[in-house]
Amino acid sequence: MSDMAQTATPAQAWFTDKILMGYRPREYARSLVTPANAVAALILAIGIPVSIYRFVYGLGAATNLSQASPWGLWIGIDVVSGVALAAGGYTMATAVYIFRLEKYHPIVRPAVLTGFLGYLFALVGLLFDLGSPWHLPVPMVWSFGTLSVMFEVAWCVALYLTVLWLECLPPVFEWLGWSRARVLAVKLTIPLTIMGVVLSTLHQSSLGAMFLLAKDKINPLWYSPYIPLYFFVSSIIAGLSMVIFESGVSHRAFRDQMDPAHHVDLDDITLGLGRGAAIMLFCYFFLKLQGFLDGGRWDLLATSYGAWFLFEMFGFILIPSLLYAWATRARRAGLVRIVAAWTVLGVIVNRINVSLVAVNWSRPQPYWPSWMEIVISMTIITIAVLTFRWIVNRMPVLRAHPAYVESH
Repeated sequence: MSDMAQTATPAQAWFTDKILMGYRPREYARSLVTPANAVAALILAIGIPVSIYRFVYGLGAATNLSQASPWGLWIGIDVVSGVALAAGGYTMATAVYIFRLEKYHPIVRPAVLTGFLGYLFALVGLLFDLGSPWHLPVPMVWSFGTLSVMFEVAWCVALYLTVLWLECLPPVFEWLGWSRARVLAVKLTIPLTIMGVVLSTLHQSSLGAMFLLAKDKINPLWYSPYIPLYFFVSSIIAGLSMVIFESGVSHRAFRDQMDPAHHVDLDDITLGLGRGAAIMLFCYFFLKLQGFLDGGRWDLLATSYGAWFLFEMFGFILIPSLLYAWATRARRAGLVRIVAAWTVLGVIVNRINVSLVAVNWSRPQPYWPSWMEIVISMTIITIAVLTFRWIVNRMPVLRAHPAYVESH
């Protein structure tokens, strides 16, 4: 043991162990010098000043939003897409804690953490999008517009974010060594999971219900009375695919966090999730097809919007469902992960299509995001990824804590 370690105070020792992961300050600083961190630092160096500029000078100076185009990139990417991709939290918690599919237990914690960060940073994106972000709680507290879809969405998202925070507490308490608090947090798992399913079912579909109000503005190829159902079903698909993608990346990027004494068959888990995603995508395709047939706008298929709609239907829904099915049958876990990444992109494309592309078709001056909007979105995503990495490197998210191995 070094002289520094011998003379360190309890507070210094705790900081070194818990925050610096056992490194000395200089060693920890040197460990941060990596190509990935250099890219992240560049994004933050540009993005943070731009973010400050947006709040100082307002939306008009930093964005291309207007009265005719009040929703832009931040809603399409950071909020509507972000909430869908965060659905892996309730999906996996339900599979493990309600349906007792214990095979998927090793990926519950990273899925819940991803879900929590997804919702948290979707809220951050919403703060950027609001002209007066400090008024965010006003409709929820002082103006009970109970007939508004946004009223229900706001309350469900706020409550579910709280549920996800509580579900994330067990690894935090294990990291801090608070065994009694951990026991209480674990006892809340089942009721929190049930509450999470209820809240997620409500707000995932209600996000789609918001677009029912814009029937005259959205291209008929994307508008349908079934939009709430589309959003709910696609959130399950996004959740499953995001868990497949995230678990594959995490097990490579955080290999040193894995416990060699407790082997996890990630390929088998991936194949199981791929089967579920294949079924959900196949159902989703026929739901979308039914909506199109009910709309009866065959004439729009001959337009450029029609070509893009068909590409979404076949390229991002039907073909991935067939590839998922073939890859799981052939036990090609690597291909399942590739299809998962493509499906995640497909869900993002669909949410952008509904919230941005399909709305632009009737506007005399289509909306295009400004470079500041793009930079701020990249900054939010970068901070979310860095936060996930910081937590996983320190807390027992991908591994079992030695003191609680039997409970995992």
